Amino acid sequence: MAEASLLALAPARALAAPATLIENVSGLYPVEVARVAAPMSTAEVAAAVRGWPGKIAVGGGRYSMGGQVAIAGGLHLDMRGMKALVKLDPAARVARVQAGMRWRDLQELLDPHGLAVQTMQSFSNFTVGGAVSVNAHGRYVGNGPVVNSVRALQLVLADGRVVEASRSSHPELFRAAAGGYGAVGVITEVELALAQNTRIERVVTEVALDDYPAWFRREVLDCACIFHNADLLPPHFDAPVAVSWHPSGKPLTETARLVPRGQSYALQQNVLFAVTELPGGDLLRQRVIHPMLLEKPAVKWRNHEASLDVAELEPRTRRISTYVLQEYFIPVRHFAGFARAMAAVIRQYAAQVLNVSVRHSPPDATCLLPWAKEEVFSFVLYYKQRTGAAHQRRAGAWTRAMIDTALRFGGRYYLPYQLHATREQFERAYPEVAALRSVKRSNDPAGKFSNSLWARYL
Repeated sequence: MAEASLLALAPARALAAPATLIENVSGLYPVEVARVAAPMSTAEVAAAVRGWPGKIAVGGGRYSMGGQVAIAGGLHLDMRGMKALVKLDPAARVARVQAGMRWRDLQELLDPHGLAVQTMQSFSNFTVGGAVSVNAHGRYVGNGPVVNSVRALQLVLADGRVVEASRSSHPELFRAAAGGYGAVGVITEVELALAQNTRIERVVTEVALDDYPAWFRREVLDCACIFHNADLLPPHFDAPVAVSWHPSGKPLTETARLVPRGQSYALQQNVLFAVTELPGGDLLRQRVIHPMLLEKPAVKWRNHEASLDVAELEPRTRRISTYVLQEYFIPVRHFAGFARAMAAVIRQYAAQVLNVSVRHSPPDATCLLPWAKEEVFSFVLYYKQRTGAAHQRRAGAWTRAMIDTALRFGGRYYLPYQLHATREQFERAYPEVAALRSVKRSNDPAGKFSNSLWARYL
């Protein structure tokens, strides 16, 4: 208690012992921090920021995979206790929440009003503030990144000031905080535009690789489609299986309004083991498991499909191997060319990629660090990686090869994952970083806010 007072962190509800390891979901790259504070209010965040003399990083669900939530020797702000609903206006379709609230908690509050989250990740475990900080996206058609649904942000700046940032008030801070990975301040509250909860029906279509962009525009983008992704499966990744969810008036095949909490996903874990460890695993998934999952008709509520639990992707253990992601944003005109080049890199390095999920986004005209500078398809690679140092180095080599491939096709890579990119690759992918550096110099001249990502690249 005396130490906490000395550090001016007494308002925080929890203070860990020195030399605490901050892990992320992958189990890779833990960061040793000096202190952990778990604030419950914006005032407590402001007091912690004012009172800490060194570097500060911010974390929520800790789903970023390369140390983006911590800085060595610094203070880690654990935002998960800040999960209150600040305001809900069903008539205006607006909600304001503390940044540590998870999407699933918000969904439970919205569903009785017939409302839904407008844009979020494909799984509901992530915190709202974390999603804004990485400018996440999902399978929502036409919505683009989550910033497009954000009306305002409450931020704590490096000097402890609390400001309200939006497109009209402190717009430079708004643009820097969304997709800024904690570079300019701590997001403590988020105000969101909402959508209507609707009944949706799944439609599965096999499409030729070269035909997919035109098919997508005709059958998905120009139609009233809610969710869409296309799966590219190993070993060739050249036969898109398009999964679309359209509004429907048909009877429900799934009556639950949300995915139940705490379900067992042992079957999914065993399937992951089978397709990655047993002989013929690729064929097992392609010819048996994938068709079986998609062959039955499905009509459900939008909120049910949006409340998926990331536990269904979790392995039984991450001690020997782990499951991680990469993502690349490619201009629509280069879809097929990049897909073939991507598959060639995967084969060259024998990377154990289980699936590539393709999504779509219009240009992002808001964030200072946009991953969608123009209309893009995103390629989300879900792969298995051994945890040893040699395997991490090998993953770094093929990741850099993938980044070079994306850059060659005018694309970009996503920043919440392992920090394998070179400084030169980062600068080429995000030349707008100069604008972010400028806003940071103006609002955090001492560089108080940092993490492993920004210590390396910013």
